[in-house]
Amino acid sequence: FKPDLILCPMLKFIIPKDIWTEVPSIIIHPGIKGDRGAASLDWALYEELPYWGVTAVQAADEVDSGPIWATGEFALRKGSKSSIYRDDLANVAMKVIHLVVKRFENGLYEPEPLDYSRLDVKGRFRPMMPQTMRAINWQFDSANDVIRKIRCSDGAPGVLDTINGNQYFLFGAHREGAMVGPPGKILAKRFGAICRATVDGAVWITHLKKKNDVNGRYFKLPAAQVLGDELNDVPEANIPLLFTSTAQTYKEIWYREHNGVAYLYFEFYNGAMSTEQCERLTKAFNEVRSRDEAKVIVLMGGRDYWSNGIHLNVIEAADDPADESWRNINGINSFVESLLNCTNKYVLSAMHGSAGAGGVMMALAADQVIARDGVILNPHYKAMGGLFGSEYWTYLLPKRVGKHMAEKLTDECLPISAERAKQIGLLDDVIYHDEHNPSSFHDQVVRIAEKKANDVHLLRYLENKSEELEKETHVKPLSEYRDEELAQMRINFFGDDESYHDARRDFVYKVSPEETPSYLASHYQNDFEKEY
Repeated sequence: FKPDLILCPMLKFIIPKDIWTEVPSIIIHPGIKGDRGAASLDWALYEELPYWGVTAVQAADEVDSGPIWATGEFALRKGSKSSIYRDDLANVAMKVIHLVVKRFENGLYEPEPLDYSRLDVKGRFRPMMPQTMRAINWQFDSANDVIRKIRCSDGAPGVLDTINGNQYFLFGAHREGAMVGPPGKILAKRFGAICRATVDGAVWITHLKKKNDVNGRYFKLPAAQVLGDELNDVPEANIPLLFTSTAQTYKEIWYREHNGVAYLYFEFYNGAMSTEQCERLTKAFNEVRSRDEAKVIVLMGGRDYWSNGIHLNVIEAADDPADESWRNINGINSFVESLLNCTNKYVLSAMHGSAGAGGVMMALAADQVIARDGVILNPHYKAMGGLFGSEYWTYLLPKRVGKHMAEKLTDECLPISAERAKQIGLLDDVIYHDEHNPSSFHDQVVRIAEKKANDVHLLRYLENKSEELEKETHVKPLSEYRDEELAQMRINFFGDDESYHDARRDFVYKVSPEETPSYLASHYQNDFEKEY
């Protein structure tokens, strides 16, 4: 490939010396200047530091000790490690990367040697954080302690804990504001999560992963699904489908209504939507659209992800993954169908978090689609073992970007930025967030939605929307798009070719590819074209 510069924005392995001695290789390290070690963000969250940073360090013999090309800092909010990494930290990292490239192109910039005697070098070497540090003492730790330990371990490696004599890694922590009980006792379950008592209250834990042993390898799943029959005597803590309370508790779907606008939030772990989650979301949306008060419905999604489509982990764990894949894709299709047939409300997709596959197509079913800058979209399916995809994408995507661009997006299987998505018509607008105002995206969405709700032409727009849908479906009913897509998906799920099932399994078990996928190795393709 012969690059001039190698950037490593998410490095999991040490770069071989024969590479970084030949080509300048710069690691985007998730820590402040002087910080070193693979558990940088874990320690920062564990110690509840007020700020953290990103440092661009040139590869050297000693890990993270090379010359510094650029650095940036951000206020460290109380969130999970995964959430902060993909949002706050990623925003700063992109600025650092752009600065590195400019300085490298200039050719005159001399990177700063790491010097711990300097006052602005406040970081230090951090070892890997052992499970002994992360471990929860249920007889001693407060709810805040439990949440802090799980959040600093979220994504990976999780917090190793014992439940009913078996060892599990814990993920996804939420504060419970009302329930109490003997410390360590599982008090309730809800939407796959379990509520466990602490010395001063309780916390919800959404996901577990059984520790690998001689009997097999395990992966992350909803906690109640992992524990199964062990929770038979644990009560279900039900909440309304359209949860409107501000009380501290675990919720996946909640609702707000103000000034003629209904805001529907759906925060699914890692953006994955199981069959049951799709069904609940569909019921919630249908209930909102039946209300007279709101003229506009805003699909808010969640902070971390808008949606990533079907839930591959739950599918993998099913007795019959092909059958569960079929149930899941039909579940999300039914939600998209409800969006498409909603002609009595103006629907707005407001994407604070990134989206992939069916999650992108789902957003396109709205009248207007906007996203925060920094959002990344993956509007394709084929990378998952040649999956054809559904969610009415053959209707929605060409309508937005044209047939040629729709084929390009789904065939190339590449991510695109929010800015690029707006350029090609995939998005209607991008909201640039204010670094000094964490709620700037939400505030702007509210202003846009309320302006639309008060628009004197809104009724006429909805009438035109209904008429246009009727004309389009007269030419080709929506059911035909769905049937045609599902015919291809049936082959993916139930056919002789196991590519989808193999790719899903590798994804769930985090199997690294043995080589760069052909759709990413553009330099190989260019060499091939030159040769032939």
